[in-house]
Formats: sequence, C-alpha cells, structure tokens
Amino acid sequence: MRTMAFTKKGNEPLLELRRADTPKPASGEVLVKVKAVSLNAADYRSIQMGMVPKSRIFGADVAGTVVAKGANVTDFTVGDDVVADLASHGFGGLADYVAAPSSAWVLKPAGLSFQHASAVPLAGITALQGLQKLGRIASGTKVLIVGSAGSVGPWAVQLAKFFGSTVTGVCSTANVEQTRQLGADFVIDYTREDYLTGDKRYDLILAVNGNNPIRAYKRCLNSGGRLVVVGGALTQIFKTLLLGWAYSFGSKKVKILTAKPNRSDLVFLLNLVADGTIKPVIDKVYPLEQASEAMQYLSAGHAKGKVLVNVD
Repeated sequence: MRTMAFTKKGNEPLLELRRADTPKPASGEVLVKVKAVSLNAADYRSIQMGMVPKSRIFGADVAGTVVAKGANVTDFTVGDDVVADLASHGFGGLADYVAAPSSAWVLKPAGLSFQHASAVPLAGITALQGLQKLGRIASGTKVLIVGSAGSVGPWAVQLAKFFGSTVTGVCSTANVEQTRQLGADFVIDYTREDYLTGDKRYDLILAVNGNNPIRAYKRCLNSGGRLVVVGGALTQIFKTLLLGWAYSFGSKKVKILTAKPNRSDLVFLLNLVADGTIKPVIDKVYPLEQASEAMQYLSAGHAKGKVLVNVD
C-alpha cells in the first residue's frame, strides 16, 4: 500500500511517499480502506515535539470502508462505512489502509460524504467538550470564541448557536464574513479591535487560538463565568496548565481541555452534520501524495477551515 511516512532530510521534517505492507487486523481490530483524512494541530504539533507514531504515519481523523476484520469483532461487517479518531491508537490514516480496534470506529451516516465525515472527529469533539463538558453551555449563555476560523472555531460557533447561546466570534479580517455566515451574533476583527480591553463581558470564553494573559481573559468574564482553553499558542496552553488552578479561586473558573475520543460524542456530531444542522468548513483538499504540503499549510496557521487529504 501507499503511505505518507514521516522522515527527516537534514533538519526538515517531511512526509514522504513510501510503499509498505498492508496491515493485517489483529483480534478485535478492523482493517479499513481509507477514503479521506482530516489533519489537525495534533498532527503537526506531534512532529514539532518529536512525538512520532510507531508506524511513522500521521493522520488521526479517518473515514473509510471496512475491508477485513480480526477475530472477536462483532460490531462491524465488511463493507461498513466508518469514521474514527485514531490519535490514541497510533494515528496511521495517511495510507491506503489502516488497522485499528473496532472500539475506535462508528458507522458513517448514509448520505454523508467521506470528506465531510473525516472533518468531524477531533475538531468537532474538541469544540463540543470545551463548550459542554467544561464550559457548561446553556441557552442564553454569552459566549466569546477566540479563533472562530480554522479547524475548531467553525464547529464552536455552530455548536454554541445550536445550544441557544449568544455568540461573539473573534477572527482576522479575512474570516469575518465566514464567521458571520456560520451564525455568530457578533464578530470582532482582532486586527482592528482589542477584544479584551473593552466593557463587554461573557459567561464563557472558549480560547481556540491566540496567546493572551489569563488575567486579561478573566477580566472579561461575568461573575460565575468560565474560561476554557482548548488551543492557541503553546505558551497560552502551558500557562493555563501551570497557573489555571491559581486563577480559579473565586467565582470565575479557568479550565484547560484535553479532548478525549468519545464514540457517543462522535455519533452525535455526525448526525448533526448528516441532517444539515452543522456544516463542516473545508478550506483545502489535497491528494495523498501532497500530504506534506497539506501539513505545512495547516501548521502555518492561516487555514479558514479543515484541511483534508483524499486518499482514495
């Protein structure tokens, strides 16, 4: 089979087209013919931190078709179309085939394209768990989404509106209209306005991008409000990890999310996409042979939506 395997030429990390044996599913695993993969910050940040999968093949958000199964697999049959987040199962999506535990997969809704299905898992679940699990979002919540474009932001805007919140999105000039079309009630262009120094207050701030002091975020929270950091610069993430507990004294709370794969969450999101309630925002689609260029584009930080790789 074809793979786009991690390698280094000099100091430059690259994904290189190689041939490898098609894996055989072990007991409890299914072998999936990969149709489409979406890339995430988890992919390129793993490369930056030297955390390379054993297979040397990245790509966690996978949609494809079951072509074989190992012993003791009863929840899928050959021919089933499936979706998974394989970040905790060794990645492996940037290849013609991937074998992974059947417990990682869910059925793709009929009528939903493989591309749209692959755009759901990590980004959608990150937005959902940030808003719902840690953010405790409810109807009427005033939400500020810092980073309303990119991979996670469009999901956060649409899900926040789905839950009945008043949504303010923060993005660059190029993404203002997109954020508005996704349903945001208000949009702030951070290149023209300092969104953390005015008199506006929020019940929930979801920090998807950016690199701001925790104190500045907290000042913009209403009493009882919550800051949930799900991404952004590594310095923002590390500061929240180290100091979030200290800033959580009092009524305003500071949380950091480590999104975890969850089959129920994934099924919930796939169904919202299948019925048209939420629309994945796809920026660019690359063929498998150009996965390295896709990764470079995503890591540059200017993507307006999901970056996908067509494998089939």
